Amino acid sequence: CPPEKAMVCFGSMFIELPKAKTREMLQQDQEELDEEINNLRKELRVKVNRLYEAQGKPELKGFNLNPMSAEEMKLINRILEG
Repeated sequence: CPPEKAMVCFGSMFIELPKAKTREMLQQDQEELDEEINNLRKELRVKVNRLYEAQGKPELKGFNLNPMSAEEMKLINRILEG
């Protein structure tokens, strides 16, 4: 495999693609996965609140928090390192 190419597995088949194209495909897949994860988290919050309401319990506190982004984590780590 030449240095400017990458071997990519599609199902049970390996295909040689340019590294730039491979990187672009992986970034696009990751963005789609991140969007799907965020949508599922939002739906889960609504469903949990409905469940608590149906059980006559107060709304769950702290459940509407969002995870820190990778950039926010880098900044926190920088602060902690001094």
